[in-house]
Amino acid sequence: MPLKNIFGSGEDNKNFEEDEYVELDASGEETNQKVKIRVATLNEFGDVDKVQSMLRDGNIVWVKMGPLKDKDMTDLKRAIDRIKKTVRSIDGDVAGIDDEWMVATPSYAHVHR
Repeated sequence: MPLKNIFGSGEDNKNFEEDEYVELDASGEETNQKVKIRVATLNEFGDVDKVQSMLRDGNIVWVKMGPLKDKDMTDLKRAIDRIKKTVRSIDGDVAGIDDEWMVATPSYAHVHR
């Protein structure tokens, strides 16, 4: 089927003025922002504050949980729950990688499962 049949013969389009145009906003300049990936180690329950701060600043955080796991499993569970609550509040994502590591992301990143 010729394009003329789909779009018309061109004579129908003569009703449009040739001066019609769409003005685009040029304020959407490209930025060279880089994604920051931080690594944090949970040696004690208080280290969760650093992880939370990194997440709120927009960083992807790899969290090494092994040292806290070896010390106190109850504190580890509390720390993970606190990180999960923070991730939910910033609309991010969290995933356990293995027994030693987890990754937590802010809202612009998603962990593919």
